Amino acid sequence: MDLSNLKPAVGSVKNRKRIGRGQGSGRGGTSTKGHKGAQSRTGYSRKVGFEGGQMPLQRRIPKGGFKNINRIEYAAINIDVLQQLAEDMGVKVIDRDLLLAKHLIGKHDLIKVLGRGELKATLEVHANKFSETAKSAIETAGGSIHLMGK
Repeated sequence: MDLSNLKPAVGSVKNRKRIGRGQGSGRGGTSTKGHKGAQSRTGYSRKVGFEGGQMPLQRRIPKGGFKNINRIEYAAINIDVLQQLAEDMGVKVIDRDLLLAKHLIGKHDLIKVLGRGELKATLEVHANKFSETAKSAIETAGGSIHLMGK
């Protein structure tokens, strides 16, 4: 075997259709485009979602829902996550930098502490918002909460 007798795999290379090369080719005349109509013309492009004049799907389906432009989204952190951080790392202060370092929040996220789980550690927690159950759980464990600005 050498470079002079290399060939592609059988069936992997096909000849392209040579359209518009005379009647004898079988693909002359209208060049496989049929007779008349927009699709036979040069420069034709069909609109996205066009269904031949029938009402397209994206217009048949009704609009739904409502998007509140004033909504403020918070990254939720639960009490059980705070307890786990306190056990694993032995921290007493939980703030934005620690949560960022642990990839629990994104760089631009606002933080809301929620009340799922049980808290035994005494912690100082810094967040933008606290649920009532989270607030009471932190304070009953002897910790303190600090509200950060938006």
